[in-house]
Amino acid sequence: MSAIENCKVQTAARPTTGADVLVESLARHGVDVVFAYPGGASMPMHQALTRYRDRIRTILPRHEQGGIFAAEGFARASGRPGVVMATSGPGALNLVTGLADAKMDSIPLIAITGQVPTHVIGTDAFQETPTVEVCRAICKHAYLVQNARDIARIMKEAFYLATTGRPGPVLIDMPKDIQNTIVANPDYDVEMDLPGYVLPPEPTPAKIREVLAAIKESQRPIIYCGGGVLASNAGDELREFASKAGIPVAMTVHGLGSMPSDHYLSLDMLGMHGTVYANLAVSQADLLLAFGVRFDDRVTGKLSEFAKHGKIVHVDIDASEINKNKLAHIPVHSDVKSFLKAINPQVVSGDYGAWRHQIDEWRASDPMTYDQRDDVILPQYVLDEFSKLTKGEFIMSTGVGQHQMWAAQWTKFNRLRSWITSGGLGSMGYGLPAAMGAQAAFPDALVVDIDGDGSFLMNIQELATVFCEDLPVKVIVLNNQHLGMVVQWEDRFHQGNRAHTYLGPIHHPEAIGQGAGEQPEELYPDFIQIAKGFGVKARQIRRKEEVGEALLEMINHKGPYVLDVLVPYQEHVLPMIPSGGTVRDVIKT
Repeated sequence: MSAIENCKVQTAARPTTGADVLVESLARHGVDVVFAYPGGASMPMHQALTRYRDRIRTILPRHEQGGIFAAEGFARASGRPGVVMATSGPGALNLVTGLADAKMDSIPLIAITGQVPTHVIGTDAFQETPTVEVCRAICKHAYLVQNARDIARIMKEAFYLATTGRPGPVLIDMPKDIQNTIVANPDYDVEMDLPGYVLPPEPTPAKIREVLAAIKESQRPIIYCGGGVLASNAGDELREFASKAGIPVAMTVHGLGSMPSDHYLSLDMLGMHGTVYANLAVSQADLLLAFGVRFDDRVTGKLSEFAKHGKIVHVDIDASEINKNKLAHIPVHSDVKSFLKAINPQVVSGDYGAWRHQIDEWRASDPMTYDQRDDVILPQYVLDEFSKLTKGEFIMSTGVGQHQMWAAQWTKFNRLRSWITSGGLGSMGYGLPAAMGAQAAFPDALVVDIDGDGSFLMNIQELATVFCEDLPVKVIVLNNQHLGMVVQWEDRFHQGNRAHTYLGPIHHPEAIGQGAGEQPEELYPDFIQIAKGFGVKARQIRRKEEVGEALLEMINHKGPYVLDVLVPYQEHVLPMIPSGGTVRDVIKT
């Protein structure tokens, strides 16, 4: 027998371990990409992954937080659950922010962590932390596996829990000895054991009739839609409903793309940095159709004043969200897609001509605009130009801050799942790893991260991942050398007193708000040299006339690319409704 044949026999005869059962379960659930950073307590699972190279691509992030943000980006872009793996202790704890982010934004996620062997749990063993206890409140569900024969069932339950009802993250903590335990004849079709988990019912005909009656009685209806439209893949149904009924649509930051930006019924984003006309329309509506939203404070402002003139229909898959922040006159505990599929055949267009005319007047009197300056590059101009060049054919992620809101305001979105951002938690450092996750899901797509210099720095090590894993992510850094959104609040509410928001050396005058120009004389750090050190092509631009050509160079480049765009730190995101305010308090200049 040859050495090769002998190897094949040994491989075929190899006993199945708990780690093998876990990875086989991933494959059986259609997983083809895993973001995983190895360590001592997760090595058996990584060894098992090497035996599935033909079915599962394992991407090595350079930080566990980068890995879980990438898994989120994968899930948002594809609609399939993202999978991340880390070792015990510090590796598991580095997933915490991503778990909380996925919980807040209802992202289906499977997080698998190694754990110390069961016989030393609770002894403060090397790299031990009580991962389940730490993460229980920020997960939809969490498991500590105590028997290898339970792995197949737990994996089956985890995918079911993560993807049904209100999606969310599920944590599976795997002790190392359980990973190494031999499992004879594993049963992958085992029954799930979820006695307390019940999916919401279909909307009843009586409830549909009640909503239809409210629409018929209304003269000034508005649709307020959010992440629930994305989570239920109800984009087509939402557009059909709005078009048939003739009702304008205002979107939350996670609802962007529910209606194409250039559609007549689209009012774009509402809320703190939303359009004036969207916020005015909601404030004057006599019927608010709230689909898959949670009445977040960044949308509502002063809660008692929000949509106070109208009746509220609240459709949500999570019963705990209904009446939590705002009383629903007609509560509908249902998946948004199921509700829209039930109501669409019966909805008819109302006589809303006068209402739409009023909204047109608001659009004309308070349009979205920015200064057409030629002496600097304004961030709004960069995003406007990118949007025009790409015509909606892109997937965009962002970090968190001013750049995030400018991207939401000035990018034209034609469809759901082309916009990936951290909304509820607002996690800086999200943009680059989320983009690499989206790129892994769609290798041939144009994927761009719109970032600020502060957010970009928080996970800049993932430039190594996009280079080494051949993920051609593009990054546009709107570089103002400051924590821009905090600076904006300092300028508006703290007399411009700089409280540690300058990102350069502390001896620069900008550190205490005494800079003389719109950009510091010295820039820090040098993103071009950093990117080149990672093997990533990069370019810096300072003049407006460079923008179009630089964007085309970035878009046409075959690999990853960093475009460092210097923008003035005095620029603010407008309009802005101050926290706790109403549309009457909106700041426009």
